[in-house]
Amino acid sequence: MTQAAIDAYEPPGIRLGIVRGVSYGLFGPPGTFVPQTRSLGAGIVRAYVYWSQVEPEPGRYRWDVVDALLGQLDGDEEVWITLCSSSPWATRTPTDFLPPSPAHDLNAYAEFVRRVVRRCAGRVHYWQCDNEPSNTDLLWAGTADEYVAQLRVMYAAVKEADPAAAVVLGGCGYDVLGSEAGSEPWRFFAQVLSGGRDAFDLFDVHLYGDTAAVPAHIEAVRELMRAHGCLRPVVVGEYGAPVPFEFPDAQAVMYEVFAEAFTGDAQAQSTDQPAAQSTVQPAVQSTVQPAVQSTVQPAVQSTIELAARARQDTPERRAMAALYARMPQLPPRLRMFMEGCPPELEARRHRINCRQLVACTLQALAAGVRRTLYWNLAPEVPGPADPLQIMHLMFGKLAMLGYRDGELAVRHPAADTFALLTAQLAGARRVTRVQPADPPGLYAFEVERAGRGPLLVLWDRRDTADDTADGEDQPPVPVSWPWPASSATAVDAFGEPLAVEVRDRRLRVAVSGTPVFVSPVVSPGT
Repeated sequence: MTQAAIDAYEPPGIRLGIVRGVSYGLFGPPGTFVPQTRSLGAGIVRAYVYWSQVEPEPGRYRWDVVDALLGQLDGDEEVWITLCSSSPWATRTPTDFLPPSPAHDLNAYAEFVRRVVRRCAGRVHYWQCDNEPSNTDLLWAGTADEYVAQLRVMYAAVKEADPAAAVVLGGCGYDVLGSEAGSEPWRFFAQVLSGGRDAFDLFDVHLYGDTAAVPAHIEAVRELMRAHGCLRPVVVGEYGAPVPFEFPDAQAVMYEVFAEAFTGDAQAQSTDQPAAQSTVQPAVQSTVQPAVQSTVQPAVQSTIELAARARQDTPERRAMAALYARMPQLPPRLRMFMEGCPPELEARRHRINCRQLVACTLQALAAGVRRTLYWNLAPEVPGPADPLQIMHLMFGKLAMLGYRDGELAVRHPAADTFALLTAQLAGARRVTRVQPADPPGLYAFEVERAGRGPLLVLWDRRDTADDTADGEDQPPVPVSWPWPASSATAVDAFGEPLAVEVRDRRLRVAVSGTPVFVSPVVSPGT
């Protein structure tokens, strides 16, 4: 494929966005969330819609969820819908939630897609065929070939109903990127690209964990597309950090406690023995998100089944209870992900979250990505969090907003950092990473902005997993940088101003592990 053909798929400009979650309007009324994302500067929002929500019975369509989303739009934002083939009647695995599975009748699936896309024509820009299909049994209950068959049908239906809309390949997540080349998840995506090379416009990659690995992950999926003759633009449909599997000491303790808990279950109840032996170890030791969840929940998760199991005594809850029972003795880098941790650990996790939000975004943009969406905006539903869910431990504290009196009115530090980042990158045309020789750990990004002066983003890489948490205790390093303007202003990722000096056309500033944004001083009236 020529570069001109590839460019035709590339969405114009750079936009930062936020994912609402995985269950919009599924576990309760479809609430308002787009204005909240807009207030943070997000230019793109992503939400999930399930076949069960739109066509609960054959031929009977409901539009309350879709219309609730459309009613919040003002036309300036881009909208991405992940369309999931989950249905109690239309798919092989009967459920209204997870996992999506192949349709009994592809013609019925095509009609469902056409109807939804026509309803949203001109207002929804991206349509994704399910999510992370290589996470089989949890997020896709089918084979790679069956996913390709459904992808091809969806692509044709979308293009018929709204030719201007783009089709996004189901996300390539940590199960792929965290595994070795040639692993089963990589083979799954290779098979999808082999059979569906002409049935998608954008390739979605999900980036969790170490931000230094972002460029390599993006290049790996590009190389996979090249190998199958279908290079397309990469979009980042999810990213967020920190997560427990970044820290070896936290990961080791989780495995130890969970293994003990599940082994105890196995001794007391012989039916739990397979869980202890065959799934706990890969779930915790490999720390792959879907494996964790599939360890502790049945393959089929409907809204009714999940409600019935809420607060039941399950192996998952017993394992998590065992972890909380040992909380005072756990490593700080694990406790900071737990509810009720000491305030100083809670504050430290927030700071790491803010730093990595900026770092991952800049790394992806410098790698040529033009759409990034943070995971995630807020908890799925109002109410107190359930700390005895493994998925809450892994990802629950990444939410930018929280509920107050049923409304998304609580802003966590990541929300403020995201708003600062979108303001700094407003008008961004290009992000380039510059690799200076000195100091050796410096990350430096130059941002070209339309109608504004240049932006320089700097931070010092604190390279080990320990330093991700503890590097803020290290002293800053002095940086001298060529600077075209006579003055500069600097603010860090927490919104704090930094002292900066410009002399002899060089900028001088002290840089730590916290990203700092440096811009020319704008005189009044300019």
